Amino acid sequence: MSTSAHVLPRALQLAGRMSITQGTSVRGTWVGPLMATVVTLPAALVAYIIGGLSPMACDACDGAEAERFTRRFDTAFTFLQVGLLASVALLLVSWGLPRTEENVTRRRLFAALAPGTVVLSVILFAGIVPWPN
Repeated sequence: MSTSAHVLPRALQLAGRMSITQGTSVRGTWVGPLMATVVTLPAALVAYIIGGLSPMACDACDGAEAERFTRRFDTAFTFLQVGLLASVALLLVSWGLPRTEENVTRRRLFAALAPGTVVLSVILFAGIVPWPN
């Protein structure tokens, strides 16, 4: 093989300032999104069920306490729902990014943010609701 066959790809690489592997599929990029999906979806389901059952904590409440609980619960449950939808959106982005070398870090970042969003949503929900004594 002549040296001119190696010179042209190297020249193109330097001229375009791109790696030879740019745009090619990378193996193993599905691991991060899969692990995040296995953790996030069950956690989101449990959070949603617990959030939906939370009004029973104020079954014995009366009058002003029940009104205050209901008002704050409605706001908190909306925040929980938005947070859980955001975690699903992060999962979809982590799966949807192309499996190229330049997107490996982005895929891992979006995959790692998904379960963190579920945890943050639950903490926010629990902090907003005025739990009865």
